[in-house]
Amino acid sequence: MQEQTFRVGEWLVLAADNKITRDGRLLVLEPRLIDMLSYFAHHPDTVLSRDELIDNVWKRNIVTNHVVTQCISELRKYLKDGRPDAPEYIVTVPKRGYKLVEPVIWCEEGGADFTLPPQTPVKVVIEHEPEDGSAISNTVTTPNVHPEQSSLSHAQTASPDVAPKDTGDKKRSSKLWRSRFWVWVAFLSSLVLCISLIGLAVFNQRVPVAPAPMLLNPRDIDIRIQGGNSCTNWTNQLSYVVGLSEMLAQGLNTHSTFLVHDQTNYNYGGPSSSGKSMFIEFVNQRHYRAQQCFLSVRLIDNADSSVMLEKRYFITTDNLLTVQKDFIDSMFQTLKVVQPASMVQRIETLVPQHSQVLQLYYQAHQLLIQGDSDSLNQASTLLAQITKQSPDFVYARAEKALVDILLNSYQPFNASDLAALRKEITDVEAIPILQNSAIIQQIYAVDYLSQGKVDEAFKMINKGIDLEMSWLNYVLLGKVYELKGQNNLAADAYITAFNLRPGNNTLDWIKNGVFQTNVIRVAPYLANYDFSDNN
Repeated sequence: MQEQTFRVGEWLVLAADNKITRDGRLLVLEPRLIDMLSYFAHHPDTVLSRDELIDNVWKRNIVTNHVVTQCISELRKYLKDGRPDAPEYIVTVPKRGYKLVEPVIWCEEGGADFTLPPQTPVKVVIEHEPEDGSAISNTVTTPNVHPEQSSLSHAQTASPDVAPKDTGDKKRSSKLWRSRFWVWVAFLSSLVLCISLIGLAVFNQRVPVAPAPMLLNPRDIDIRIQGGNSCTNWTNQLSYVVGLSEMLAQGLNTHSTFLVHDQTNYNYGGPSSSGKSMFIEFVNQRHYRAQQCFLSVRLIDNADSSVMLEKRYFITTDNLLTVQKDFIDSMFQTLKVVQPASMVQRIETLVPQHSQVLQLYYQAHQLLIQGDSDSLNQASTLLAQITKQSPDFVYARAEKALVDILLNSYQPFNASDLAALRKEITDVEAIPILQNSAIIQQIYAVDYLSQGKVDEAFKMINKGIDLEMSWLNYVLLGKVYELKGQNNLAADAYITAFNLRPGNNTLDWIKNGVFQTNVIRVAPYLANYDFSDNN
């Protein structure tokens, strides 16, 4: 897309620098947002569908409608800049797409809006040197005066009775010196002013902080875990809560128009632009003189701080399955989202029949989320124990195959272990209920990436994204784009993964999952959130 400078509404867009500015404010946008704004500017007052935006902004790379909607939402936030009275730049046309309604002026159409200060016209008089060489030529610059005044001056100068010739030459030389002096003063002043403006533009790169109040997106939801310091055994149940939050986030992101940010691994207590926040907290409550730990769940509408849902669960080793079902059902009902049959089937058939096994599974799954080699080895051991206790828990068998194929990508197995891994994957592939599941596509994608089969991995992970919009799928998509040499698309995928589940776990997966990634080179935006020693 051409990187041009143009004005849309009150914003001046510097596409080459990924910046927009107005009234002295300078905002730095992601390259994808600038590309989208430029495409809108090329088609002002025209309804653009999501497919057309994907064709021309993403160049037909496989992305979901959620990504387009998210980019539109973020672009609107930047253009409104936290001002309630700001114009609506991009409007939604129901069932058709989006339209840019503010006027667009391109630099070559509008021209430069600068005018030079009025200058006094000058007249150049040149006295030529005679052919006999008897006189020296002089060049004199004089103000342009009225012809009558010019004639009179000439007559006075020519007349020997008015003034001597030497006096006239001295006067002309004095005027010429003063004229040149002021020309140099004006030139040097303009040069200093230009250098000062360029210095301010180059060195003042700090992005201004958006003023309050923050614009909320009612379709965005944050999930946060608050401290359980008043409870003594809450850390034992943390993996269970992390698993519930991930299941809820993936379900809503895949099967609804809500965008859920799973912040269970993100230590951030500041304001959020999400319209709703779900807080999960372990609270201590006296019950019949005994100290008991309850799982408190509250869904808050951030627009008016009203409580949309409030639940308390007393967690035991026997009711984990019951709490999980009630938790998911209550959230979908409160948000008025109908659970699709595929999700209901997963909850009913791809879970163990005993709560104790579910607790062990979520512990193993949290180790998978951490993603390092030691955690994956522990996860493999736990999952082997689970599949031995509950052979019918087929989802645990699939997750063990995923963990083992990841371990093989870190440290290749020997011949016997590799043969056992191939048999393990073949057995999982043969399970009918798993054949059209996202985890199978993840296993295929990691396997193909380890073998360098990039095109096959690309097909598998895109099929997985169609089945499930999860942070892990977008991390794997970024890995595929890296091997294809498309770092800009890899950055988009990595930022989407971090947006779905921000925190150190996702960053570690981006940096070290399957193969190592230089975040500063591929996705420098994410380096702002990386506080480790080596990024």
